[in-house]
Amino acid sequence: MAQKGSMKPGKKNKAEEPELEPLCCCEYIDRNGEKNHVAACLCDCQDLDEGCDRWITCKSVQPETCERIMDTISDRLRIPWLRGAKKVNISIIPPLVLLPVFLRVASWHFLLGAVVLTSLPGLALWYYYLTHRRKEQTLFFLSLGLFSLGYMYYVFLQEVVPKGRVGPTQLALLTCGLFLILLALYRAKKNPGYLRNPASNARSLSSSQTECLSRDGQEKTRGLSSAESSGSLSNRTPKDDLRGSCRVLAGSPAKVKEDWCAKCQLVRPARAWHCRICGICVRRMDHHCVWINSCVGESNHQAFILALSIFLLTSVYGITLTLDTICRDRSVFTALFYCPGVYADYSSALSFTCVWYSVIVTAGMAYIFLIQLINISYNVTEREVQQALRQKTGRRLLCGLIVDTGQYNRGFLRNWHQFSTLGTHPCHHPAEDIV
Repeated sequence: MAQKGSMKPGKKNKAEEPELEPLCCCEYIDRNGEKNHVAACLCDCQDLDEGCDRWITCKSVQPETCERIMDTISDRLRIPWLRGAKKVNISIIPPLVLLPVFLRVASWHFLLGAVVLTSLPGLALWYYYLTHRRKEQTLFFLSLGLFSLGYMYYVFLQEVVPKGRVGPTQLALLTCGLFLILLALYRAKKNPGYLRNPASNARSLSSSQTECLSRDGQEKTRGLSSAESSGSLSNRTPKDDLRGSCRVLAGSPAKVKEDWCAKCQLVRPARAWHCRICGICVRRMDHHCVWINSCVGESNHQAFILALSIFLLTSVYGITLTLDTICRDRSVFTALFYCPGVYADYSSALSFTCVWYSVIVTAGMAYIFLIQLINISYNVTEREVQQALRQKTGRRLLCGLIVDTGQYNRGFLRNWHQFSTLGTHPCHHPAEDIV
């Protein structure tokens, strides 16, 4: 009877729990946890009212107020969707609006083109350092890259192809190159080799893996306690290493402390680093690329190099076709700097402006591609290069263009062979198996 009496209140409380009402297409849950409506996006914004009042009265607006206003705008910028309005990332909007406007304004006159095309890289760098300093993820550069590809292809179809100088085969090659770029970017945006916290992977482990991890956890505890007392760590035998398929990194307590990630709560394997923008550790991390809004690591480095190479080939081919159409009987290099009468026709002027925009972007990507090829040839990552430059431990060649740490360099052919086999190992050892 006591058990039945104890069960009744539980059932009653469960029945009394209020059910959440489904959201309509224009409703959403805001950052304060309250239900809101898309139509009320301009209501109850004290920070925006205060900022406008101070701006009208020529008073300075506090940076904290600006951040709160941007947070409010980004939270309320939504589009109606099934089962609730979806949030739109505000960073993807500026490229969609500003890029066509800037390029069309630059097509009006040669001087306007020079001013706009030289200011665009400066604005992009300013926004990069602004977001990089705040350690924030942004879709601005990914949106800019994808929209630039689409807009350049649109201008090519609208302004260049109707002139009759581009054949069906050439157009098909350019279109195939564009689709291959998108496929390579899709592959490069996948998991770069994230290191998960052992606690998050515990549910997905098999029984044998659980036994292995529990055995390693006991050895890790004994190893760390002995390290604190005697200043050294004991290693597992090779026999145990092969049986359990668990690798152990031996070293001093200082080395263990250096490899320990306090944020991810795990010991990083060799060449793994914690990305402060993504907020997670990545295997063999090279760098965080803003153009794909993801890290470049062990699992997607090859796809990143493939995307760069296909982009460079496709971009150079498109630039050649466009210049051959609007500046006939001239070489590509000559037409790029001397194309008389190109601003007499707005269609040719817009195509010529887009060519120069493509040249600027292609030059920047070619520099990144060159640095990547050099780093792969010396078997160093960009993260290791930056660390070697700060600690002055690397060997600098060609005015710092080449930095050889000497730690993983095994020769040109072996380095490229190791890069070609990245991510092809049958089993990656989990981070919790490393002591």
